[in-house]
Formats: sequence, structure tokens, C-alpha cells
Amino acid sequence: MGVSAVPNVDVCVVGLGPTGRALAHRAMRAGLRVTAIDPRPDRLWAPTYSCWVDELPQWLPSSAIATTIPAPTVWTKVEHRIDRPYCVLSKPGLHEALPLDDATVLAQRARTVDAHTVELADGTTISAATVFDTRGLPALGKRRAASAHGIFVAEETAAPMVAAHEGLLLDWRPENGAGPDEPPSFLYSVPLGDGTVIFEETSLGLRGGMPQHELRKRTLNRLAAHGIRLTGDEPSEAAHYPLDQPPPKKGVAHAVPFGSRGGMMHPCTGYSVADSLALVDTAVTAVLHGRDPVAELWPRQARLVYWMRMRGLWGLGRLTTEQSIAMFDAFFSASPRGQRALLSAHDDYTALGAVLFNTVAHTWPFRWRYDLVGWTHRNRWLDYDFDQAPVSAARR
Repeated sequence: MGVSAVPNVDVCVVGLGPTGRALAHRAMRAGLRVTAIDPRPDRLWAPTYSCWVDELPQWLPSSAIATTIPAPTVWTKVEHRIDRPYCVLSKPGLHEALPLDDATVLAQRARTVDAHTVELADGTTISAATVFDTRGLPALGKRRAASAHGIFVAEETAAPMVAAHEGLLLDWRPENGAGPDEPPSFLYSVPLGDGTVIFEETSLGLRGGMPQHELRKRTLNRLAAHGIRLTGDEPSEAAHYPLDQPPPKKGVAHAVPFGSRGGMMHPCTGYSVADSLALVDTAVTAVLHGRDPVAELWPRQARLVYWMRMRGLWGLGRLTTEQSIAMFDAFFSASPRGQRALLSAHDDYTALGAVLFNTVAHTWPFRWRYDLVGWTHRNRWLDYDFDQAPVSAARR
């Protein structure tokens, strides 16, 4: 099919994951002419999305939340109860909360994406005043990664570990069968509001990530430690993506990357959806007033926060399990503002600098701080061979 003329639009959004759909929806609601492009625009997203309740924008209805955990738990050396409501998003509810009824939605794949034009696979060219690229992250390679393997278990089966309205954000208890000379991982487990609980062994910061077979083995070890036996037919999900996608540069003549593709993937946690939803109106307002969305989304303070979080990511990726436990124990003893500065706040650089400094200062023994800041063992787990991992005492 040859190139066809399409009327100009104000905004073209390429990619309709939660971030892209929210951006197209809010631009449409603001009165802008919107075209949205995705090969399968009506598909329901596969991953499980969670966040702190206070991160969500006020315009998002409560129907987008599947379940809320009033005070989730973190296990380090001791149990920490985080007095901050946490939620799992409802994928159908979120999808329905972001209708695109007044937008032009094209079930197409984008061949090229530029600052003001998008060429589709069928040869059609879309021209727009502003193009947002929300297609997600590029290939991982050897970049620092978040890797997770989740198993969905019925609530009654999961009850010995996770009861209703409870959740484990980070469970560092030594129950996954990994030895001290193997890369660390922790368990994430929350009820999903549909009668199931996800148990997800997670690794953060490793170059190239942790393979799925290793994560699944560790998840099963944890469940067995609590007397939970599975049938083997339980559904599962896999996550494997880079954590170090940088913010876009200002004044570059390209489409505006937004969401995880545009630096909104949190380098230390792997979360991106809530931050992206919260920043959608900032991007839309910039377009409405003829300003550069990149400059509005990424002021100096936000870039400084990203830079400091990247230092945290590098530290995470070189720690042992014992060191990780000590570091998280120090962090979750910080003030609520300090915790929020690392976990959520887009531009609270003063509180973030303080909590990072204090986390290092309160990590014991003293010599472990050298690993945190990169003076020693900078590439501890680089090219680690998981297929040749030693058999630990916990597995015997």
C-alpha cells in the first residue's frame, strides 16, 4: 500500500501500554486531537502492576485498584511494617478508566517514529505536532536488570505465608536455597484481588539479570519452607528488563520518549507505571502551552534524583545477600520522607541525598560500605554462571 495522506493531529502516541493509553486519554480529555498506534490496541496487559496508593493521580478512579494492602511488610533481619497503603492495580479496571472514544486508534505497527511523523508498516504516514514514543524498553543485553519469576497461587493455598490484605514487598529471609556465594534475590508476594496471590522471586541490579529457571527454583524453595506445595499447573509470569534507561535529552529532534522508555523506570525498584501516570498531565500541559515536554518532565531536580538513584542501582548490583539485608535494614529504618524520596518522589533530591548517605553510614560491618559505593567488588557478579552455581547447604 502506498503512502496516504492523513490529517494532521496534535498528539500521536505510539504504544498503548498503561502509560501510552493514559497519555492518549488525558490528551484527548484536554481537547487535543489524538492518534494512538498499537498493533493490538484492545489487548489486556500481561504484567502485574502495583504501586503505593499515594503515587496515583487524583483523576484516576478507584475502580483502577484491585486490592489495597494497608501496611505491607518488609523482612530484613527483622520485620518492618510500612505504614503506607500499597495497592495492586486492576488491569481491566485501569483499561476501562482510560477510554479513547474521541481519539483515532490505529491497529498498526510503527515502522519509523520521528519528532513529528510516524510511518506505519502499511506505508501510512501520520503527522503530528508532538509524537510520544511509549513502546516500552529496548533489549536488555548486559545492562543492569530487574528479573522476576512469579507464580499465581490460590489464596487458601497461600495463606500460610500471605493472608488477605497483607503483602510482602521484600522478603529477605534465608529460605530461597541460594548460598552466600550466589547472587542475591528476594521474594515479593501480594494478593491480587481475584482470589490469587503472586509469589515472585526478584533480582535487582545484576548485569544481564538472573535467569528464569533460577528464580523459579528459588520461589519454589521459599514456598516449600512454609509447607506450601503446588500442583505444577499454576500460571506464572516472567519479567526481565533493564533498569538503567536514561531520561531523554532536551532539544533533541526526536519523538518524546515517555514512560519506561523515557527514564521513568525507577532504577532501584523497577517500578514505572505510577510515576508515568502521575506525570501524564505534565506532558499534556506542556503540549497545550507549546512548551517542550522533555524540559517540563525533567527539570534539573528530577535529573539529579535520577542520577542519585542510578548510584543506588550500581550499589545493589554488587552486594551479597548478607550485605543486601544489612543495607535494606538500614534503609527501612529511615524516616517516612526519606523512604518516599528513594521509592517515589520525582524531584525531592535533598531528602534522597540524605537517605542515601544515612543508609550507607548505617550499614554494618563498616567494610561493607566500600562495596555499596563501589570501591571494592565493583563487578562481583558480572558473567556469573548460574548453571554452574555451587550447591548450598540449604539445598542439601
